[in-house]
Amino acid sequence: MKNFNCVVILGPTAVGKTAIGVAVANAYNGEIISADSRQTYRHLDIGSGKDLKDYVVDGKSIPYHLIDIIDLPAEYNVYNYQLDFYNAFKDIQSRGKLPVIVGGTGMYLDSVIRNYELVILPENPELHKQLEDTPLEVLAARLLKEDPDLHQKCDLLEKDRVIKALEIIEAKKAGIEATSINRPEIKPLIIGTTLPRPLMWENISIRLKERLEHGMVEEVQSIHDSGITWERLEKLGLEYRYCSLYLQGKLKDKDDLYNQLFIAIRQFAKRQETWFRFMEKNGVNINWLTQTQNKELRIKEAYSLIDSN
Repeated sequence: MKNFNCVVILGPTAVGKTAIGVAVANAYNGEIISADSRQTYRHLDIGSGKDLKDYVVDGKSIPYHLIDIIDLPAEYNVYNYQLDFYNAFKDIQSRGKLPVIVGGTGMYLDSVIRNYELVILPENPELHKQLEDTPLEVLAARLLKEDPDLHQKCDLLEKDRVIKALEIIEAKKAGIEATSINRPEIKPLIIGTTLPRPLMWENISIRLKERLEHGMVEEVQSIHDSGITWERLEKLGLEYRYCSLYLQGKLKDKDDLYNQLFIAIRQFAKRQETWFRFMEKNGVNINWLTQTQNKELRIKEAYSLIDSN
């Protein structure tokens, strides 16, 4: 494998990324590095789609990394992810294995593929409170004025990320330089997988109904009962946000929960695809597999791409 030293399997939600990534890891002596922002948290199992049984092939367990590594209510962000990713990447390589990165969290993927500059910020509670108290549209306008070419433009609707970006800018103005870390060389073969919208919507619907039947609401209630606030659960988004709203009586019934969550997940999938198109516009070469529900065909295509590189 002269042209790459890792494989990335990316795509929107509910298109079968994990199955393809596990098959690749099994066939090419690899280990999985997850790129899913919620699967890093322990106990977020059903809602995050943490199907660990999927990492077993013919009785053989495929090693995985960056899943179940942190507890709520702690915050985990792209900067934490970069550090943990580099450590996992170097560890896998040191044992002669192939890192196989699998996930759909665009910023996590982009941060390691395009090598975002890492900045560890000092505590500045006054600035943080000032930014928290400022409307999102004002923050977004300020951020674009400060950095018109910002690689995070797709996330201008995420207040936490806009705040983090502004905190970085202010830290640099104060003379705080980027943290120097030992970054391994990342030469990825990037494979994308998605489905036509009607098939993706069908998969999202089927999966959502299964999660509701298998105790997703009860999982969220249990996490809240352990001491995690509704506010913190809502910040996790999607399944955890809407189940929290339902459990607080803010949604009419389970049908309302399903309908609102189905719409939200569809919108999320569209944002993921937008992010991947943005990556391509910025020079990231993504080799897209055939859009088919036939996972075996897509797995064979992935093998072919790897073998030809």
